Amino acid sequence: MNNYTPDFIIDEVKNLISYSITNKETDCKKYESLHRAILKKYFEARDIQINYLAQTIDLKLPISNSNYTGITFECLDLNGFLQSCVKCDEQSIHFYQNLLTHYNIVIAA
Repeated sequence: MNNYTPDFIIDEVKNLISYSITNKETDCKKYESLHRAILKKYFEARDIQINYLAQTIDLKLPISNSNYTGITFECLDLNGFLQSCVKCDEQSIHFYQNLLTHYNIVIAA
């Protein structure tokens, strides 16, 4: 896998998020999976459900090594919220490179 700058990878992920929100009807399951993966990575959450019509997110957040608590919150700007969950640490960059590959995003130098 080529090594691209973290800023470039972050920009590509944010572009993919924007595209997926705008074109969610094109491949609903595929893009919902993307949105859940980003939330899972950022929050270390599980059991993530996104209700696009009600604009709510249900998920379970870790409160200890083996305990989770469920929360539901309203998300009026899913695009902005998901983009704010994109981190720029080394582990996240590797995750995003794999994510871009999974979604067949061609990264050109």
